[in-house]
Amino acid sequence: MSRISPAATDQTDASTTATLNAVKAKLGMVPNLFSTFARAPAALNGYLSLSEALTTGRLTARQREIIALAVAQANTCQYCLSAHSMLGKMAGMNTAEINDARRGKATNALEHAIANMAVSIVHQRGMLTDAEFLAFKASGLDDGLMIEIIANVAFNILTNYTNHIAVTDVDFPLVDVAL
Repeated sequence: MSRISPAATDQTDASTTATLNAVKAKLGMVPNLFSTFARAPAALNGYLSLSEALTTGRLTARQREIIALAVAQANTCQYCLSAHSMLGKMAGMNTAEINDARRGKATNALEHAIANMAVSIVHQRGMLTDAEFLAFKASGLDDGLMIEIIANVAFNILTNYTNHIAVTDVDFPLVDVAL
């Protein structure tokens, strides 16, 4: 049971209700995470704005899902693992690729570097050594891609931590945290 219950649209102001209705029109549902963010409309709007902005970067939808899965696994967020396993499939990933991403790996060299950097950022709280930084650069991550990876990691930490604290009810096909 949730500690912070999702807001029903009849419990939100007109602007937040309109935002949630737009989410429903786009996704076909309002995920519990979004309704939970609706308890703080500034958080909901900030989340949606950053989500939209990150789609305009150089990272592909698949690469953003790799980051989301790697971060969710590193933070043991069952809600996000469940949501992003489904979204990963929608981005063209198969089960093996989803599990690799959860381990911070990929068969493609660039995607491997992206996943590995995301996990390193989480585990080391952003404190990469010079050697690690140079290794990521040597693996094909330029300064711009590294900044985008950092932004995507931070974005996913926001959802992971919200779900941990709120104990958001998972409304996606359930994925076990254990690999």
